[in-house]
Amino acid sequence: MLEVETVVTFLIASCLIGIAPGPDNLFVLTQSILHGRKAGLWVTLGLCTGLLVHTAAVVVGIAGIVQASAIAFSVLKFAGAGYLVYLAWKAFTSVPQALDNSDEGNSMNAAKLYRRGIIMNITNPKVSMFFLAFLPQFVDPTKGSPAMQTFSLGGLFMLMTLVVFGGVAAMAGQLGHVLKRSPRAQVIMNRLAGIVFLALAVKIATSGVK
Repeated sequence: MLEVETVVTFLIASCLIGIAPGPDNLFVLTQSILHGRKAGLWVTLGLCTGLLVHTAAVVVGIAGIVQASAIAFSVLKFAGAGYLVYLAWKAFTSVPQALDNSDEGNSMNAAKLYRRGIIMNITNPKVSMFFLAFLPQFVDPTKGSPAMQTFSLGGLFMLMTLVVFGGVAAMAGQLGHVLKRSPRAQVIMNRLAGIVFLALAVKIATSGVK
């Protein structure tokens, strides 16, 4: 059973981590600007689902195996980098579209956006490494099952991620809605998003186990 002081400290730390610029919140930012607020929320839900996978990996020790295996780490990071390059290509080759009167304009399919979030998260081995280093710091074996405490902490981190990234999606989605009224602005947004995706791909591809 997690103590209240531990929960509060963990939530504050999680909030600060979520606010700090990183691949996931930048991904939410770009998708929300390009496809709208709801699109960003679907991506956020996908990222949170990925966090559930990483939490389970920490509990069963898979994250430790990935950290110890250069091959496993490389496979994951290059898969993630390749997916981001694909998204960059899609952004660079997209064309301006007319804005309708719906909340999201030309929003993408929810399932596709949700899947993007999952793939983005689980193919980033740095998340597993982070969880492996971060979550155990708040686990106290004298307070109950370490596995249950770890799952609880993972759930709290997902909740904080949902709140922080949801705020990012709301603000970025509103900005994107305004900019989409200009075809030229759409082109610029897509090009900038493509650059961000490529930068994230390079960051992941050149990352190493630390």
